[in-house]
Amino acid sequence: MAESNPTHTGGIDKEAIRIAAQNLSDGPVTAGYKGDREAVVQMLNEALATELVCINRYKRHYYTVAGRDNAGIKAEFLEHATEEQEHADWLAERIVQLNGQPDFNPATLLDRSHAEYDDSMEVQSMVRANLIAERVAIESYRQMIERIGDSDPTTKQLLTKILAIEEEHADDMRDLLE
Repeated sequence: MAESNPTHTGGIDKEAIRIAAQNLSDGPVTAGYKGDREAVVQMLNEALATELVCINRYKRHYYTVAGRDNAGIKAEFLEHATEEQEHADWLAERIVQLNGQPDFNPATLLDRSHAEYDDSMEVQSMVRANLIAERVAIESYRQMIERIGDSDPTTKQLLTKILAIEEEHADDMRDLLE
């Protein structure tokens, strides 16, 4: 017969739960957090910079595309800019949850971003630049998810959610290529 441990019932470590009730200033980060918090925050800040560059690129394209024939492309650019803003908000919120500081510094934004800014004037060049940026984001998120593994399920879930949307964006841009 197996020995009974009063701190473990039903597979739950009650001592770890008691410890979690301490260090309230750490917010949602308990002693049981398995990730490398500093590395995760740095990755998330790079993703945040990427999203901010993407917002600016999509917004610029939205405002510079003209002509009745381009109304659908223009609308797609605005929709993607809005969704990229949502991603940036989610990332900033997660950074704060991990007791980090979201980095919105415009002076270093391009250096920290995985994607490039684009100031094309021709519509198909804009579409191509956005498709390239979406593919870069997809690969970046894929690598972050792989690196985090199971050490931080909440961040992994967030990145997976964003990755799925970035894949939709790439598909949309591919469909707009002539």
